[in-house]
Amino acid sequence: MREENLQRLADFSTNVNEPYFLTLSALNAELIQIAPLASGRLLDIGCGNKPYQKMLKQVDSYIGCDIVQSSDNKVDVTSSAMSLPFCSDSFDTVFSSQVIEHVEDHQALCNEAYRVLKSGGHFLLTGPMYWHLHEEPYDFFRFTKHGFRHVLEKAGFEIVKIVSNGGKWAVLGQVLIHTIEGENFRHRRFIRSVNQIFKWLDMKYYDDFNTLNYVVAARKPF
Repeated sequence: MREENLQRLADFSTNVNEPYFLTLSALNAELIQIAPLASGRLLDIGCGNKPYQKMLKQVDSYIGCDIVQSSDNKVDVTSSAMSLPFCSDSFDTVFSSQVIEHVEDHQALCNEAYRVLKSGGHFLLTGPMYWHLHEEPYDFFRFTKHGFRHVLEKAGFEIVKIVSNGGKWAVLGQVLIHTIEGENFRHRRFIRSVNQIFKWLDMKYYDDFNTLNYVVAARKPF
């Protein structure tokens, strides 16, 4: 049974002193690029504390669903992502960030997103290729760009774009922080130095054969 009132991210912003800077800064940069695709009535699957609501402020309404209530009580509807309690063709945009790896049947999530979207609506989706085990035992999958394309096209979507965020140097820096940093070691100077060095390396020698996450924009055909 999922734990109620889990602590969730409440703000998408990050800074160089934080241990997840390499991941969140790269993820946020790509999300900002696809955010203009969101419009009308939006459903956030796995919304948590709705950290991206401010980024997607141009939509007419923002409805969040999640498997349990969040720590800040931001969830509007509690529901499994595999069986959404909404009518077909009822949303202009579906958004889901860093959630798909926690859903037992990721194909069902994509199928449900397709069902509740109106024709021409967009599904904006992110998920990790690299991340440590978290929220165990509800941590099931990691995705390549080819895996995302497969499950989305199988659901009926047209792919607009699939973008990696964070290349091999960002991955290496994040692994280093995860490896050395523990519950009893949160040295700000070390974290800041690793973030600065590996962010610079990633920008100068970017190579996404190994990446942190993928950001995907897909469209339900007319």
